[in-house]
Amino acid sequence: MGAAGATGGATLRSLAALGAPARALSRDPERLAATLDRDLDASARPLVEPVFADAADPESLRTALRGAHQLFLTMANGPHQVEHELRTIGVAGECGVEHVVKISAPTAEPLSPVAVSRGHHRVEEHLRASGMAATVLRPYAFMQKLLLLAPGIAAAGVVHGAMERARCNYVDVRDIGDIAADVLTRPELAGGTYELTGGRAYSHPELAELIGELLGRPVHYVDLSPEELRAHLVTRAGMPEWLATHVVEIQRLAVLRKEEPDPTISRLTGRVPRTLPAFLEEHLPLFR
Repeated sequence: MGAAGATGGATLRSLAALGAPARALSRDPERLAATLDRDLDASARPLVEPVFADAADPESLRTALRGAHQLFLTMANGPHQVEHELRTIGVAGECGVEHVVKISAPTAEPLSPVAVSRGHHRVEEHLRASGMAATVLRPYAFMQKLLLLAPGIAAAGVVHGAMERARCNYVDVRDIGDIAADVLTRPELAGGTYELTGGRAYSHPELAELIGELLGRPVHYVDLSPEELRAHLVTRAGMPEWLATHVVEIQRLAVLRKEEPDPTISRLTGRVPRTLPAFLEEHLPLFR
């Protein structure tokens, strides 16, 4: 569920690489099919079946989940995320799904300072009480989200934030997809809660310096107050209010709670996680 998103797409590619069949649920299965035709090898494409499903429509969920044994659940953060995930878990239980792998968030706690994480805690607790096997993945900040900084860096050589010098864990969604595929195909991993990070945490000043070194020109970090950053994200970046608030909350969380890399990806895959310098190098033309 959420096959058209970043983690959903990465998980589909990882499952296909393992030869594991999957049903890819989307509100626009024709568009998803076109994406899969482009992204998957011809030999892997038949393993993935795009199917219509809408989390707001229980009957479509019942049709899509019928006969499924496992559910990978990843949905975009948003005002209706908790409602949609709770409904999907309920329908999955009705349809005989035996194992759910949920994408959650760091500090998924009832009193987390991040509203989205409080929502994830509620869904996690509901899932654990459902009677199905429950595996929870808690990835930190996606490297892919850093591409949103590219226009500001290309135009003015500036990164804005409200993190002071606190370090943030970044993780490539392709590593998340690999771990998700592992827990869906290795029964011994089911039932765990896994924190997912890259191999090193970076502060925003370090991030700006790294991008500058790769570009061969200065890139500066401008530290704002939380209120200033929220206003900047709404007025300059065009973010909706709830999303701007979420970005500020997760940046302030890094200030309040020191972030350190977690070895889970290396422990489960036997290799080091993808690195931030390699990711930025891969996408460097967007920052020029």
